[in-house]
Amino acid sequence: MKRFALAALIASATLLVPVAQAAPEAPAKVSAVATRLALRDLWVEHVFWIRNAVLAAAAGNAAERTAAEAQVVANARSIADSIAPFYGKAASDKLFGLLAGHWGAVKAYLDATDAGNAAGQTEATKQLTANAGEIADFLSGANPNWPRATLVSLLTAHGAHHVAQIQQLHAGQFDAEAKTWAAMRAHMYVIADALTDGIAKQFPDRFDGGVAMAAAHHH
Repeated sequence: MKRFALAALIASATLLVPVAQAAPEAPAKVSAVATRLALRDLWVEHVFWIRNAVLAAAAGNAAERTAAEAQVVANARSIADSIAPFYGKAASDKLFGLLAGHWGAVKAYLDATDAGNAAGQTEATKQLTANAGEIADFLSGANPNWPRATLVSLLTAHGAHHVAQIQQLHAGQFDAEAKTWAAMRAHMYVIADALTDGIAKQFPDRFDGGVAMAAAHHH
């Protein structure tokens, strides 16, 4: 997994200048509700395609797994691109690299599980945890409304869902995995909403209805 040192993340803070400050004209306002729903869709697609890859691996269907994994990467690019209008392309590219690291750790855990490699599972779990911290460092540095501790908690729980799902599908525990899937999907809404709320608070002039509109939809 590609690592991003904390020093590099701090050095990249100068790249996180909102594009609105550099643009010659004020950008068009966007809907906070539409942004929330769009981010929810993107994050649910993340777990949807990874689940497909895990199912394909359990079934030994290499072609299906390859197709699903390609969609995981494409989705990571879409999630990263979603922050570009606010933080710029350099920040978007940085987030894509971090999301690729997340997927790399999940894939490593999947491969280790399929191979019955306990040491590999342990190493992949460490990578998953470290990556959660790296993503939290990056996002909390970009937006003061995304506290690092909150992000670490959200992302660590997300990683635990991946681990549980892989174990359950590998063991044929489909009823248990159905419950994990429901929790995983709901957790994606929590992450997406936290990101939307943070952006709306940081850039209230960029949204129709601003933070109040987003909060009203959330509740």
